[in-house]
Amino acid sequence: MGSEHSEPERFQQRIGHTFRDMALLQDALRHPSAAAVRPGVASNQRLEFLGDSVLQLIVSEALYREYPEAREGELSRRRASLTKGVFLAELARELGLDRMLELSPAEELSGGRDRLSSLEDSCEALAGAIYLDAGIDAARSAVLAWYGPLARRLHGSEHGDNPKGRLQELVQPAHGNDALHYEVTQIKGQPHDRHFDVHLHLLGKLIGSGTGRSKKEAEENAAHEALRQWKTSAPN
Repeated sequence: MGSEHSEPERFQQRIGHTFRDMALLQDALRHPSAAAVRPGVASNQRLEFLGDSVLQLIVSEALYREYPEAREGELSRRRASLTKGVFLAELARELGLDRMLELSPAEELSGGRDRLSSLEDSCEALAGAIYLDAGIDAARSAVLAWYGPLARRLHGSEHGDNPKGRLQELVQPAHGNDALHYEVTQIKGQPHDRHFDVHLHLLGKLIGSGTGRSKKEAEENAAHEALRQWKTSAPN
């Protein structure tokens, strides 16, 4: 009776790439909190930096070929929709990245496995790791498989471009225009690399939280989280 595939093997099947250098995959999946409690190991932050550019290039090229009549502004808008934090977090969940992340015990207890910023960063880091492991062709093949048909992805992504507005539309009929309150709870990082934490309250009740590289992005992520839970746990 043959042995079953290990979880790392199944994960590599899902992402469409088998690593030659497993250390790159391990680094891509290691949250900064895990590296902080394990001296001498790297977090995924450097790979995230590289992977951001890899994703931008691959998606830009694909859009350029997919929409030969589109002007620069339209292409830029579509690329932003496909590489924004909320979208990458959803992509990470589809790939099962949330289950594979290495977190510190404290980060695990605080809900870090489902934190939008962690998922976004891990998706970018994974793209960077594949690029370093096997080059741009391998990265392009894997990333475009993650996305699938771009037109379908764009339809879903652009429909959800304004989570704050959609949430307001849901809340306003029952609770009025001023029921939602976004609160910046923490600002982290150096001036050139700020991260904002935001709590979203409905009539004083916490209904979502988000992190982003700007206050606006953090608020949108908080609204997106609230929308995800709305159908099953809408506040009264």
